Amino acid sequence: MFTVTIGDYAISVQRGTLPSIYRDYKKHAQLADEFALQPHEGELCFVAISRGQHWPVLVVAQRFELSDGGFDPAALLVPETGTLFLGAGRRLLGYGLDPPRRLFEDTTDAGFWEWARHGDVVLMSGELELAAWDISGKKLWAMPLQPAWQCHVEAGMVHLNVMGRRTAFPFHQGPQNAALER
Repeated sequence: MFTVTIGDYAISVQRGTLPSIYRDYKKHAQLADEFALQPHEGELCFVAISRGQHWPVLVVAQRFELSDGGFDPAALLVPETGTLFLGAGRRLLGYGLDPPRRLFEDTTDAGFWEWARHGDVVLMSGELELAAWDISGKKLWAMPLQPAWQCHVEAGMVHLNVMGRRTAFPFHQGPQNAALER
């Protein structure tokens, strides 16, 4: 297991197996969320969030598919809103931490790549999708994409290059206002 501390929060993660004291973590957590733990395809992933105490307030254990395809699990914590974003395989999860509660469960079709925070917006990049949430976990927009695509954010604008076609749109408003770039 590996633990990272951000402000008052400690995030403990483990991939491949559940911790040997998983039942104790689950018993002491204020919220324990489990997804597809019974043996089938995929790999196990464990995340626990604690705040100023030994036992976690939130435990998430899941088996995720696409574990061999480079779609590694990732977490993004927004300390000032107490919001946690998790992605693994195709599953996307959002949690509020004070009090612990699931804010959303979503999917991305061909696999999750990463979370990235840009000010008050969190971007999710997937194999075939780009999506945005506010830092409290409310989904703002999503758009399907074709591989291979690239994206960068600059001055409040999302700049996309999808197979040589370049577009840009305001970060908060989403792709409905996309304009071709030259």
